[in-house]
Order: sequence, then C-alpha cells, then structure tokens
Amino acid sequence: MALLDSVTTCLSQPVHYAICKLGFEKKDTYDINNILSGNGEVCWQAVTEHVCYLESDRSVDYIKSIQSLGPVCESVHLYFKSLTKEQFVIQYASWFHWTNCTEVFLEVFDVLQHTQATDVALGLMKLTSCLERALGDVYLLKSNDCPFLLRDLLASEQLADVFAQAVMNVLRVFIGSPCGLNLRNVLWHGFASPQEIPAKYCAMLLFLTAGLGQLLQTYLLQTKCVLVHRPYVIFSSLEELDAFPLNNEILSIAEELVKRSSFVLKTMLPFWIAALTAFKQSRYADSVILLLPQLEVGLRLLFTTTNKCPNRLLTAESSALYTTFDEMLAKHLDNEEVNQLPVVLEEPAMASDFLWDFLNHQEGPRIRDRLSHGEINLETFPREVANQIVGFAITLLCRFSDEDMFSLKEHMAIKPLMNFASCYRSRFHPISRLKKQVLECMKSIHLWPELPTVPEEQVQTIKGLEGNAEANTLILMISEIISQLQHYMPQNCCSSDDLISSVLTERLLTELCDTRVCTLYSPRPVLEVVVVLRKISRQCHQVSEQVIAGAGLRYTQWVNKALRSRQRHNYLRMLHSIKFLSPALRLILLLITLELVSVHSVCKKNPFDYQQYLKFLKSVLQYTENLVTYTSPEKNKWDETVELTNKILIKIMKISDRKLMLMHLAT
Repeated sequence: MALLDSVTTCLSQPVHYAICKLGFEKKDTYDINNILSGNGEVCWQAVTEHVCYLESDRSVDYIKSIQSLGPVCESVHLYFKSLTKEQFVIQYASWFHWTNCTEVFLEVFDVLQHTQATDVALGLMKLTSCLERALGDVYLLKSNDCPFLLRDLLASEQLADVFAQAVMNVLRVFIGSPCGLNLRNVLWHGFASPQEIPAKYCAMLLFLTAGLGQLLQTYLLQTKCVLVHRPYVIFSSLEELDAFPLNNEILSIAEELVKRSSFVLKTMLPFWIAALTAFKQSRYADSVILLLPQLEVGLRLLFTTTNKCPNRLLTAESSALYTTFDEMLAKHLDNEEVNQLPVVLEEPAMASDFLWDFLNHQEGPRIRDRLSHGEINLETFPREVANQIVGFAITLLCRFSDEDMFSLKEHMAIKPLMNFASCYRSRFHPISRLKKQVLECMKSIHLWPELPTVPEEQVQTIKGLEGNAEANTLILMISEIISQLQHYMPQNCCSSDDLISSVLTERLLTELCDTRVCTLYSPRPVLEVVVVLRKISRQCHQVSEQVIAGAGLRYTQWVNKALRSRQRHNYLRMLHSIKFLSPALRLILLLITLELVSVHSVCKKNPFDYQQYLKFLKSVLQYTENLVTYTSPEKNKWDETVELTNKILIKIMKISDRKLMLMHLAT
C-alpha cells in the first residue's frame, strides 16, 4: 500500500504557527540579568509578568504570553550557551535534586551546547517526563492521589499553594495545556519533527525547573515538610519477553529500510536513525523514547489513510480529538464504523496484540505511559523491553517497504525476525495471564508428592485417626467427573485406567494452554468470566503454597518430637487431606483451562443462563477461598476440607450433567 509521501508536517497550521513562529515575532533583546540574581536564582516576578491574561475572565492569554516570553527564552538560551559545564554544575546542579533526576537535566545542558535537533527533542521529552514526576511528588505533599494527566496536575490548587498560581501559569504556557505550546504532547505523540522544536524552549524549561527547585527549597524550610520521591516502576518477569532476534546485521538492514520504507515520514527520518543508533550504543531508554512517537505517527498515517480521515493526521486543536494509540487500537471508530487499520496490517492479531501488550494492558509494561510520565528510571531501562520495541518497529518497516526492497526483506537475517513476529501471541492480556497462573499453580501442586511424610507404621500408632474412606469417596467422584469431561479434551490424553494420574497432568494443561484463544477485542462477558477464573486459580495456588509450607514445618516438628498430641492428630489429618486435595485442585485447574479454551462461547448464553453460569463459577471461587482459610497456619481445619470438597464436587457433577459449562456450548 502506497502511503502519503507529500506530508511535510504533522502540526496543524495554528499549532505550527504557535510553536515555530509566534515566539519569534518580538525581536526585543531581553537582558538575562532582569530575571537572574547575582547568585543564579530565578527572579520569578520578572518571569511571571510576561504571562498575559484575557480581560473577559482573567484566564491565560496563551497567544500573547508565547509572544511575550519568546525573547526571554532566547535570552535564557544564549545565557546557558555562554556557560561552561563546570559553571552550570556549580550554579545549578543542586536546584535539580528535587526532581530525583539531576543527571537528566545536566545532560539537557550538554545538548543545548551543540543544538542537534533530534537531541533537543529527545532532551525535551526526557525533561518533561522527569519534571512531571517531580511535580507529582510535590503534589503528594498536599494530597493523597496524584492526577494522571500533566494538564490536571499543573492546574491543581495543590501546586499553586506550593509554587504560586502565577508560576504554574508560566509552566502551562509551555507544557500541559493544548492552548499553549503543548511541547510535551506534540513530541510524545509524534506530531513534531526534530526541526520544528526551537532549542530555546528546551533551555527555558531547564531554567524554570531550576527555579522551581529554588521555590520548593524555601517552601520545605518554612513548612518543615520532607519531599518523598515515589519509587520507580520495576519491570518484573522480563524473562517472559521472548526477544525479537536482533543483531548488528539486522540493525544495519533496518537503517537502509528506514530510508526507503513508506511507514516513515521523511521529516521524521532523523528520529528513526537516532533511535537505532541509541539502541546500538546501549542507550535503551533513549532508543525507546525516540521510537514510540514514530510508531505512533506511522500507524496514525496508516489509520487516517485506510479509514479515509486524512485530517486526523495533524495535531488536533484544544477543541478537537487527538488521534493517538488508544483510538488507533480500538475496534470501532468514533462514528461506530469498523476500524480498518488491523486489516491493513495484514497480521492484525500479531500487530494489535503486540501494541496492546506493550502499551495498554494493565499487567503489561505500559511502556509509553510509564516513560512519558516519568515512572521509569531511565538509567536502568531494560534491554529486553527496548529489544521488543525495536524488533517490532523493524517488522513494520519491512511490511511497508517498496517492491524494490524485496531483496532486503528476503535477507536471511530478517526472516527469523518476521517469523517471530507472525507467531507473536499476547503475553499480558488477562487470558494470557490466566494460562500462566494455571501452569504455575500446577507446578506447585506437583511438588506435593515430594513432601516429607511420616512413615506408615508411625501413623498406625495414633489412636482415634479415621481411615481413608472419605478420601477414597472423593477420589471416586473426581474420577467420575473426569470421565464426563473426556469428550472435551484432546484425544489420547488418557493412557491408563487411572484417570486421575493420566488426565490431571501438567502435560495436558500445557497442551490446552497452547490452544490459541482470541484476545483482541474481548467482549465484556468474556473478561468477566476470565476475572473469576483468575481469582479461582490464585486461591488454588495459595492453598498449594500453604500445604507445602505447613507440611514441611509439621514434619520437622514431628521428627523433633515438638508436637503435642492434638497437633500430631491434626498433622496426620493434613496428610490424609492431601490425598484428595491434590486431585481436587488439579481437577479445578483442568476445568478452568477447558472453560478458558471455550470462553468466547459465553457470548452465546442468554442473560439468565449467563448469570447462572457466573453463579456457579463464584461457588467454585467460594470453595477455594474457604480452602485458603481452612488450610492456613492459623486455622488448620483439615476435617472441614472433606465436607467442603464433597459439596463442590457434587455441584460440578450436576453442572456437567446438565451441560451448562462453556465447553458444552463450544462443541
């Protein structure tokens, strides 16, 4: 598909004028000494007087404010360029400590010395995200819940109380308001090309951040408050990220693809080159910060072309809607028509699943949100995450390369990358997380046979201990339920007459979990069912962990003769309970997995049957929650687990007999 090649800017005419021209209209030369004291402190009153207000309602007049502040920004930029790094560090480094990112701000100073356009834009993106995080920390001195949006944060009474309203209005001219320069959003959403961001605005925000640090220091001294920095987000389970196979050869090919791929706007080419260079230099945060907006603008170009709304390519005004990842990944457009972007991507499940995984799913990295809001330590940004973003970007470059690029796309080094992409499955959708939970729980239960147990001859010496009759009855019921479920399992999963040992296995669950279940645009009933199934799985896992811990402790106490008579009886009841609890929990995991494989069938149920089905699932959840309570170290009520298990098995048998489960609907 041929994409627009005539796009020279993604900034609408009014926004382009505001950012690129408005602040240059006044040719006045502004003396830096008017806003800077002898010891380098910002004279805020001299800055705030350049903010203009509308006569009608005294709100900020952003147009006149940008014009008035333009020469001030120019003066600040020239002043910083006149300083050596040593002078800047001595005079200003301490004023950046409040951001918890001093090094980032010192790097921005370095950028201003050589004024490379891509570096200025990158510095501004990093500066605004770190500044937002720091302002949020200040906000929390006055309140418990920090606003998610920078716009709301800057307009808050809490920050005005600390810094003064006039100071916050200065910041709003530059960032956080769609009526002002809105530098943060036009960069982070991929609207601005490198040459469209004046370096003097980056210098001014660096200057204002130091000034905020000065104001905050005074406030903290007066109030005796202590500024606490929220901890950074730590990416867990990085081992789950099956890395796109990247190497220097692929990165070199990518540099050629970038120059000729129709996915890349020519005005944005420097960002792509800088992103690939940063990755090769192990500057992983920089690489991803540069690349995410370019993925957004490339997909926005596809989105607006395929959905025939070219006007949505440009920066929206304050009264209109930005076309961002959220809308581009939606199933329907705002006019209820079907979004055509997934169709154009050819591998809609792969591309959309990947984007949802890394940008939107609550349990995923939510990488753009967290980076742009300053929640991630840039210095320790993991290679694994960057690897995924860069790898995915290269697949899009390949997908939208011209025909004469065929030889590059068919290069032996690229093929494994494209094959990996075509096989990608969601890792962070609730359905995917449930599969992971089930397998982890099964692994835990499989440790039970290895638990140390009391020799049988010692058990016989304990009087008053009931036999195995109840456990055997429950095991027979479990076998009967399994026989009913066999029709809905893969063929040849039963290898012996012992249904429990041959069916309730990790191998079967792994095979079932490998079944592809659609995760894209899951309907609400599907997600509601998955939520309950996940809760059940979580409770089963907790029971297993409690049994493992309790059995180990009690055995040690038994060997050391540290148990009283009543405790010995209770321990032996635990050992008897394990005999039926293990197959009972494994049966529930099997049920969860079979229902998950058929989960989209829930949409076939009428409202009454759906509510009845949910009621059944919640009764299973109640059973597992009660098990958690009874098997806890505080309770240790093992006799009660027999009655609980008997009741739930009867209920499962009834539901199975009446064929009311999702697996029955799916066949």
